[in-house]
Amino acid sequence: MTAKLSLMAARDLAQRVLVAAGVSDENALSVARALVAAEADGLASHGLSRLPAYADQARAGKVDGNATPNLTETAPGALRVDARDGFAFPAIAAGLTRAAEMAKKAGTVGVAVGNSHHFGVAAYHIEPLAEQGLVALAFGNSPAAIAPWGGSKPLFGTNPIAFACPCPGRPPLVIDLSLSKVARGKIMVAAQKGEAIPGDWALDKDGNPTTDAKAALGGAMLAMGDAKGTALVLMVELLAAALTASNFGYEASSFFDDKGPPPRVGQFFLVIDPARFGGEAFSTRVATLVAVIQAQPGTRLPGDRRIDARKKAQTGGIAITDNLHAELVKRAAG
Repeated sequence: MTAKLSLMAARDLAQRVLVAAGVSDENALSVARALVAAEADGLASHGLSRLPAYADQARAGKVDGNATPNLTETAPGALRVDARDGFAFPAIAAGLTRAAEMAKKAGTVGVAVGNSHHFGVAAYHIEPLAEQGLVALAFGNSPAAIAPWGGSKPLFGTNPIAFACPCPGRPPLVIDLSLSKVARGKIMVAAQKGEAIPGDWALDKDGNPTTDAKAALGGAMLAMGDAKGTALVLMVELLAAALTASNFGYEASSFFDDKGPPPRVGQFFLVIDPARFGGEAFSTRVATLVAVIQAQPGTRLPGDRRIDARKKAQTGGIAITDNLHAELVKRAAG
């Protein structure tokens, strides 16, 4: 059974859950918006199912729900954001808001976010930049889930990447993917529901392929593209963690419980003003390529399903399990 909520009601409920856990109103709203946006886009693994763990971590001090991020402009095209062990969403929002202003002068701006937390759907942060006419890339690392190629012990996170680009005549073109074969959150949801997973998603703790979601969470994820994909995971680990002076995946504590110190992972963003490079021709070239793709029968652009799900959610709301809804209502009551 499921409970139906309007987007506004879902945001209000999520904010109240976090405030009850000691999170400031402003930070709670920032997190709530992101989680509900994920639900609206059909990405439940990064939606309200994350909320109980977030609230528990705020209560335990594993994440500082009252942190105010610190921004430092280290060069005309470089911005460093210290999330100060707080939630990633307000820190990233502050950094990218400033980066959008800087990009108009510098052309390209790199944003390094350190001492951070789980940043949810990677594309969520950069889609608004594309709506402003900018191009953006996002990289993030996370607690150890993927082993080096040929190994069995997790060292790297699932390390999502995202790309957002303005697209004439339609919503921005958005590409968002985890470098594991699936997002770890999908395995978490399967474990919660007691459902099996495909045998090529993960290994158990002994390095054997498994269809048991709980065994997978105790083992290692498999990278997309095998050896080549694992190399990309390493690249993102260096961009998101080393470049931001943050913890590597194997050094970070879990996003899923309230045990241990703050995870202190990192995120890196590249914000580009296309007018500084391709000039007015950029939009024309994007439109040309999109038209050629769409001219082939059966094709679709990345993000089309997400856009359709969002439109439906704006009028019909979202659905979550009765159990999750009951838990959130209880938590919101304090």
